[in-house]
Amino acid sequence: MDIKPENVCHIIFKARQLNAIEAMQETGVGAETDADELLEDMQQGRVVHEEREHDPTYYEIKGFIDELSGDDQCDLIALAWLGRGDAGKNEWGDLVNLARERRSDHTAEYLLAMPLLGEYLQDALDQFEISCEDFEDEHG
Repeated sequence: MDIKPENVCHIIFKARQLNAIEAMQETGVGAETDADELLEDMQQGRVVHEEREHDPTYYEIKGFIDELSGDDQCDLIALAWLGRGDAGKNEWGDLVNLARERRSDHTAEYLLAMPLLGEYLQDALDQFEISCEDFEDEHG
């Protein structure tokens, strides 16, 4: 994993602030939404986040993700998939390669469409034995 843990933790804290679970339930999109379908929507330019068009926290986290390098974005996607249970830590290289193949200009939107993004990222960091406790004072 090449992405800095503090960047992942920042995204975790901000994703939790977005209260993604409630927002997705209000729009009728549940946790069982297929993220691959969302990726396809993003690649085809379909808007998924109209309900957040005036949410400054959404734009802050989106901008943060957009500013990450392509490699860091791929690591972030792979972490989300790892935390979601799509593969095990021993398949990390395969997840990163798949993320590179599927990455688009809409990475932030794709990730932010995941109702449990913060939890997925936290679960993935746990598998790498990385804690966000050291960064909570900066964001919490």
